[in-house]
Amino acid sequence: MNIFPTKTNWVPRLITIGLLFLVSFAQSVSAERIKDLAGIQGVRQNQLMGYGLVVGLDGSGDQTTQTPFTVQSIISMMQQMGVSIPVGTSLQLKNVAAVMVTTSLPPFSQPGQTLDVTVSSMGNAKSLKGGTLLMTPLKGADNQIYAMAQGNVLVGGVGATANGSKAQVNHLSVGRISAGATVEKAVPSPLGNGNSIQLELNSADFSTASRVVEAINARFGANTAAAVDGRVIQVKAPQANDQRVTFLGLLESLDVIPAQSAAKVILNARTGSIVMNQSVSLETCAVAHGNLSVVVSTDNAVSQPNALSEGQTASVGNSNISITKEGGQLLMLKAGASLSEVVKALNSIGATPQDLLAILQAMKASGALRADLEII
Repeated sequence: MNIFPTKTNWVPRLITIGLLFLVSFAQSVSAERIKDLAGIQGVRQNQLMGYGLVVGLDGSGDQTTQTPFTVQSIISMMQQMGVSIPVGTSLQLKNVAAVMVTTSLPPFSQPGQTLDVTVSSMGNAKSLKGGTLLMTPLKGADNQIYAMAQGNVLVGGVGATANGSKAQVNHLSVGRISAGATVEKAVPSPLGNGNSIQLELNSADFSTASRVVEAINARFGANTAAAVDGRVIQVKAPQANDQRVTFLGLLESLDVIPAQSAAKVILNARTGSIVMNQSVSLETCAVAHGNLSVVVSTDNAVSQPNALSEGQTASVGNSNISITKEGGQLLMLKAGASLSEVVKALNSIGATPQDLLAILQAMKASGALRADLEII
């Protein structure tokens, strides 16, 4: 709910534009561990995928007339098991569903370890609830089998029955199997190769890269680390595996104060949500959009609403901003305009997400908004 001034009193009003501010200042930035800022090249997850069948459904499987691949899969599986099905036989498989099985193979996984898998219907099955996934090979991008999946599919959610009516609040065509896959093949890791490792920052930043290099060299000695570019840092590491693991454990725990990131404003045009990563100031500008007018200036003179506009004045923050809505109120902000205060003022007079989008784009194009504007 939003409270905004009217001619006589304060009236609650539901804001149609969601506003979320994430503001960070350089003086409040705290140190972070290197493991939170960067990863080690070659230490990564690998996506796995497989095609399989879920059986044992209670009449909620694929309609075989519309999903012929389900019938073909059943016939192929039965032939491999020594069961021959006569040509032209019409199979009505109401208890079977064709599915895709997906998971991620964590780094350093070894044969025998188990993984959770997600089972998703491919056809028109109404529900996978109560079904059992048959043995399904899971392949990587190189088309090699790295795991095998099988088990009972769990479909979560909430169901209720009242006066003969049923209500289901969940998604019945997707389920999970806890520890449903077993690793069959390990992925080779380049971590133990060579006399150095590569650190990769999560976000490319030359200042942060130089600070990481300084922290590593201060802890382990000069010339231990060197920046390759704004993202990659080359670090000399011991040859022996046990010594290298100990070294990396100490390295990841080092604290580094990251550089302040570039000013950025993200606007979701569908929901009207706005996110800013730091305080963004505006230069002098004036924007007119429909029945909205936005004026940002450095003049300290106090402006008043037109005598015939029947508007009202509200003081918000410390900026010198005036935002008027035809036949509505005038909002004033004094000295040091910031984008957060502009958006608050626009919200208070009922601007729509489209209004915000147009005004911010105009400010960016004019150079008044000195931040990256990303619209999602």
